[in-house]
Amino acid sequence: MSAPSLEGRWQPLYAELDGEQAPQEVLQQTEFELAAGIYTVRFGGVMSDTGSFTVETETAHHLTLHGAIGPNAGRTIPCLFKFIDDTLMICFGLGGARPRNFRTAPGAQLYLVTYRRP
Repeated sequence: MSAPSLEGRWQPLYAELDGEQAPQEVLQQTEFELAAGIYTVRFGGVMSDTGSFTVETETAHHLTLHGAIGPNAGRTIPCLFKFIDDTLMICFGLGGARPRNFRTAPGAQLYLVTYRRP
């Protein structure tokens, strides 16, 4: 059996930023897409953030976003990801450092999201 692909559309099921849970109303309107080296975040069906992404194949669990348009323009966001059954968990290092695990805490500048395909 081959490894699951990151590419495709993803709907957040759960998210937390620095230990605080994100409201379900926000998650229901959000979509994250990875396709052909481009990431896109849509909110309410409208593109709100986009750029390129790379996956580091030596580790197979490092994802790096390079923001081009939107609130993350000019930023590099190192991430850690893993698949759990049919879900994808990504921890975004908003402070510029790659996360070491899948936990957030106050002031850590980490955004943890569990996604599923819509």
